Amino acid sequence: MEPDTAPTPATPPRALRVALAVVGWFNLVSALIGMIGLTAFGGMGIPLEWIEGTLFDSYFWPGIILGVVVGGSQALALVATHLRYRLAWGLHAAAGLVMLSWIFIEIALMLVWSPLHGVYFATGLVQTVLAVLALGAWPRPFLGRAGV
Repeated sequence: MEPDTAPTPATPPRALRVALAVVGWFNLVSALIGMIGLTAFGGMGIPLEWIEGTLFDSYFWPGIILGVVVGGSQALALVATHLRYRLAWGLHAAAGLVMLSWIFIEIALMLVWSPLHGVYFATGLVQTVLAVLALGAWPRPFLGRAGV
């Protein structure tokens, strides 16, 4: 068996790794709390009128989707980071995009905006941007010009 000869990308700076972990944990815990609130506590006081006209007649299935899809993508990214898999930064980018998609779809279905949508949109965007930087998209030097 031949050794892996693929170039190993540089490890992202510690501050970037810590920031991704903080955002990932925040998103995971929030998704799990949301799942519990939506499934076990009947929607946490969110009016059922907000989902009239959608596929859902209660907040149970949206809660399951929130926990499994949004929370699951965050959990995968955090586990990969903890185990130091090269795939971790791409999983963080994907988890951020899942969070952004969740917010877009939720607003589109409910036709209601809440400040929490802004918070979770921001965390998804920050996670995606940090992950792309961790994948090596940071130009060096930062304000350098491309060769002609």
